[in-house]
Amino acid sequence: MNLPTNLISNELKVFETRFKEAMQGKDSRLDRILRYVVKRKGKQLRPMFVLLSAKLCGEINEPAYRAASLVELLHTATLIHDDVVDDSLERRGFFSTFALWKAKANILLGDYLLAKGLLLSLDNNDFRVLHILSDAVRKMSEGELLQMQKARTLNLDEDIYFDIIKSKTASLLASACAAGAWSASQDEDNTEKMRLFGEKTGMAFQIKDDLFDYTSENIGKPTGNDIKEKKLTLPLIYTLNNTDKSIRRKIIYIVKNNNTDKKKVQWVIEQVEKFGGIAYANEKMIKFKNEALEILHQFPESNVRQGLEDMVLYVTDRKY
Repeated sequence: MNLPTNLISNELKVFETRFKEAMQGKDSRLDRILRYVVKRKGKQLRPMFVLLSAKLCGEINEPAYRAASLVELLHTATLIHDDVVDDSLERRGFFSTFALWKAKANILLGDYLLAKGLLLSLDNNDFRVLHILSDAVRKMSEGELLQMQKARTLNLDEDIYFDIIKSKTASLLASACAAGAWSASQDEDNTEKMRLFGEKTGMAFQIKDDLFDYTSENIGKPTGNDIKEKKLTLPLIYTLNNTDKSIRRKIIYIVKNNNTDKKKVQWVIEQVEKFGGIAYANEKMIKFKNEALEILHQFPESNVRQGLEDMVLYVTDRKY
């Protein structure tokens, strides 16, 4: 499944220019780091969701471009901070900015990008969009803190897991779709529909990401990485709740005490597959995907709606 870039190819070029302008700094060292970040940016899925959502609800305009830039600035800031929190030396197959410039510079860099995004909206009176995205930042922080708290005890049920991923991952994608819809239409009903569409898509996105931890495909991070970080994801939660007590105790012990032992981590992965954790998580991912498509199909049929449908399918069918 390919991304529907053909539908917004000219708009993406305009966005690239706007985003680079928004990223510019006055300090030479800061500019050097920012250039490194821009060169190694990902597929920019979230700005694409902003622009396609705007086009679905109206026309892509300057507020929509600013909303897309704000989303990407916030997303980049959170990734930079995440690398510090996780002591991650690699990002998308390259050295992370944390590996090259260490914690202090990265914390300040993330704060700088956050401030740039806020000022981009405030300077242009995009107050509704700023409110939408600020709420996402709050939820992302809450989700990260809740996950850290639960990782210490390994006490996590499905409802808490879904609360975490709704806050950590889905909130930003939900806000991206809502911001795009509002920028083009100023229609609260359409904005809420697109927010919910983005949330369901974001839930599917995170479950797909969690499933990668139990595959051997080349995905840019080591298999078993979540286990090493003591993250309880849906495949593991399901397995812990659907296996006998002796296996459960052994899994918990390995996650707590032997999470860097490759053979023992591999044994945990095998148990997750054996007891249906992977199949169950995949089933839940498809459920969220279908719910997202049901919301999308409330809009009239068009090539833009099909493009957003393709984005959902890309999220769930991607190989990395």
